[in-house]
Amino acid sequence: MSEPADAPVILSDEPGSFPWSVLAERHPALVRKVRDAFPYAPEQHRALDALLKNATEGVIEPLGERAADREQWERWGGEEYAGRSWFDVPFLWSESYFYRQLLEAVGYFTPGPWKGIDPFRPLKLAELSAPEADEELAALDPLAERPVEEREEALLHGSLWGNRADLGFRLAAADGESDIVAELVANEGESLRSLFAGGTLCLVADNSGRELIPDLLLIDHLLHHRRIGRALLHVKPYPYYVSDATTADVVDALRHLTGAKGAAAESGLRLWAAMTDGRLTVRAHPFSCAPLPYADMPDDLRREFAEADVTLMKGDLNYRRLVGDRRYPATTPFAEPTAYFPGPVAALRTLKSDVIVGLDARTEAALDAAEGGRWRTSGTHALIQVRA
Repeated sequence: MSEPADAPVILSDEPGSFPWSVLAERHPALVRKVRDAFPYAPEQHRALDALLKNATEGVIEPLGERAADREQWERWGGEEYAGRSWFDVPFLWSESYFYRQLLEAVGYFTPGPWKGIDPFRPLKLAELSAPEADEELAALDPLAERPVEEREEALLHGSLWGNRADLGFRLAAADGESDIVAELVANEGESLRSLFAGGTLCLVADNSGRELIPDLLLIDHLLHHRRIGRALLHVKPYPYYVSDATTADVVDALRHLTGAKGAAAESGLRLWAAMTDGRLTVRAHPFSCAPLPYADMPDDLRREFAEADVTLMKGDLNYRRLVGDRRYPATTPFAEPTAYFPGPVAALRTLKSDVIVGLDARTEAALDAAEGGRWRTSGTHALIQVRA
């Protein structure tokens, strides 16, 4: 895919910028949080401390010789970027590689007692057990009394807003335009819903816990009302970006639903049955953790997306990978950077990073006038965009 002349790749080399703050502030805080989350051994503490220093002051180093995916990461850019500052390579790459190195530090892939132990699991479970999680599920009961189309719109907005999903579920009961709709900078929800025509949906998940549950509830609704015949749920093959969903997180979410009451439990039981009979299938492709845009996807993944009636990309990271993590003019049509995608594709995303396309000029101007550039990264705005 040729590089757009007016859309340079986003780096992290500008002090005070959002990408710089992720590398310089968010990553060190996360290392400390992971360090305290488990009673790790001294060697893991030393490795985490070394990562903390390296990621903020040092240069990119290759994975250890014994790492099974060392050659893969070298092909993904490690060979090119080794020896350079973390801040001077593409932001998407350096952010992704940090999480791979974090797993290396805690021994996630190393034979031994900590192999396969998700360093983010305590954070994920705490979110699922929060009182707000139960309140959000309780909102499903009155929603079940609403007409099917209203329920679908509410569940779509619940999936869009993630851990603000309770607002989405209550959308159907609101009179007039709710705040949650007003906060959309682009809303092609009607176009998206027109693509639910009894075929196959690929939903590429983002976060676990209270953000994954609304995705599952949307899938349940679409299957139950035969708006789709089959769903493929793409998750990460290993822990990534703190809260990104893995297969274990899908199981945790389903157990949370089946252990609930009322409409939530009914959805959970239907989803459990859908997994066992093949109508809902979980995928965990290695490219899901690649530090690259989907334009570079391998052929087998391309074929799967091509066979779907629509692919739904959830969340900010998937959006960055879908359109490319570049400084596009915000008015660039969504269809242009997604033209490579092998089938109909839609993005459901709350805005938490700089990249954005598909806005009209008046919307961009109004947002800039009201909030400066903060609207791009604050998570208070969202979008639904479609390329059919």
